Amino acid sequence: GFAVVAVLALATVTLVGLHAPRDRGDPAASPMRELTALQRPQVWLTLLTGAIGFGGLFAVYTYVASTMIEVTHVSESYVPLVLSIFGVGLTLGNLASAWLADRSLPRTVIGLLLWNVVVLALFPLMAGNLWTLALIIFLIGAGGGLGTPIQARLMDVAGEAQTLAAALHHSAFNIANALGPWLGGLSIAAGFGLVSTGWIGSALALGGLGVFLLSLALERRTARLAVVPCE
Repeated sequence: GFAVVAVLALATVTLVGLHAPRDRGDPAASPMRELTALQRPQVWLTLLTGAIGFGGLFAVYTYVASTMIEVTHVSESYVPLVLSIFGVGLTLGNLASAWLADRSLPRTVIGLLLWNVVVLALFPLMAGNLWTLALIIFLIGAGGGLGTPIQARLMDVAGEAQTLAAALHHSAFNIANALGPWLGGLSIAAGFGLVSTGWIGSALALGGLGVFLLSLALERRTARLAVVPCE
């Protein structure tokens, strides 16, 4: 498994070297300029949107194999197949979300968070059958396309601190990768069962939506205050 990942990584590096534009570095860039991103409330709110909203996907994904064996009652041999279906959904979700974000970034983020609220809430109801489980896992994977518009939003609100913004996006993603499974594990340990991770995930997606709506409201308020009336 690790060898396959290593080969794919090498292929990616090769393709980037061959096809990515060779832009020159910004001579005005500096660590202090990058740190100015941390002074912007919109940067923090966007990071929080990703850290909470993305946690729902990981709350379910982390325990998919255990759910299949203990709840769906299928052979372990089906686990790689279902995880592959998740990957297909994630790939298609990223392609679709990038296309939608070009047309309306805020609506795309809101739509994907609502999508995650719904599909994650449906997970406990569809985990008992292999066919319905595969379908809902595909739909949950498609909701992973949220990462693309969140990244674009972060770059938009970071001003000149683009490098730090890109790095912080992955930090928020990894926080989500820890938060979701942790809360899901607490739910399982409390006796609510493996499928309860779907409800946890849905709540996290709803929390991310709330943070993003707050971000947009503050952005609109700031824009109104910045308008100087004409005499």
